[in-house]
Amino acid sequence: MKKASEYHQHAVECRELANRMGVGEHREQLLEMAATWDSLAREREALVRRHPELAQDGENVEKA
Repeated sequence: MKKASEYHQHAVECRELANRMGVGEHREQLLEMAATWDSLAREREALVRRHPELAQDGENVEKA
């Protein structure tokens, strides 16, 4: 399983690619992928908050 920060980085990369593309289906797909990566990051952060023992090295999630 990846760290939340890795999921966030994937989202950033998808948005960067989307911003380089013209308007169209592929751009929209990349933006949807970015949203999915962000959602996975939020889920991972919530999981680690509930179960800190699952945190990987260097994975710090602040308590809400």
